[in-house]
Order: sequence, then structure tokens, then C-alpha cells
Amino acid sequence: ATPTGLPDTADTGVPGAHPSPMTGLFAYGTLLPGEPRWHHLQPFVDSDSYDDEVQGTLYDTGLGYPAATFGGATTIIGRVFRLHAASMERALVHLDAVEGAVAGVYRRVTVETAGRRVVWAYEYGGGLELAPIVGGSWLSRARGNTS
Repeated sequence: ATPTGLPDTADTGVPGAHPSPMTGLFAYGTLLPGEPRWHHLQPFVDSDSYDDEVQGTLYDTGLGYPAATFGGATTIIGRVFRLHAASMERALVHLDAVEGAVAGVYRRVTVETAGRRVVWAYEYGGGLELAPIVGGSWLSRARGNTS
């Protein structure tokens, strides 16, 4: 089951992925505007996006990008992007490759945001030494803020 309790019925070949009419993606790190991987997400983004939060822990990998695990008592700060419905499958296949979901580094899962939306997000799959990011914001951490 996913962090939202939905059954794992994926037919996409990506562990934890679910075929769905969902068009939202929660981004918390390098897929955000101004970050190194934004150009991978930007072509698929519809005009609607908003700041939101998800229960979980954000980590610094020490490699220039964050990792997230979902659930628990702490919060991850990010942004939800609505993706164009017409190119949704192409977007998810591309982002799965970019985020390493195919190789198991990260996996696409569903999460429920503080705004009560169920959206896609990429969860860390394991294998690295991680340091929690206090405050749950990659952008604040990248700017040297610790609160």
C-alpha cells in the first residue's frame, strides 16, 4: 500500500506507482522552479500550481539533491504542480526516468497534502547516508537557512 493507504495496483512497472486520473505532482527539491531539474518538469506543467506540505522527512543526500520519506510527524515543504492531462503519461514516464524510479532509487507514490489533495510524489528508495533537513524545506536549506 502507498503512504495514503491506497492499494498497490500499478501496471506501470514502477514499484508503488498507480495508474490514475490524478494530474498533480508534489515537488520538494530539484524539480522546483529555479532548481537543476525544473526543465524536466516545466514542459508538462499546466498553469495551476501552489505551495503545499506533506507529512514526511526531507533529507540532504550530500549529492546536490534531496530525498524524502513520507509519513510520520514532520513536514516536507514543497509545491504541487498540475500537469497537462493530455501529456500526463508521457510526463510520468519521463519523470520516472529522471528521478530514478525505473532503477529503484526513487519510487513514484501517492501522497495526501496538507491541502487534502492526493498527488504523485517521488519517495527515496534507499542506499545512501542521509542527513535530515531541519524545517523540511530544500530551498531554505540550499540558501543556508536552518529554521
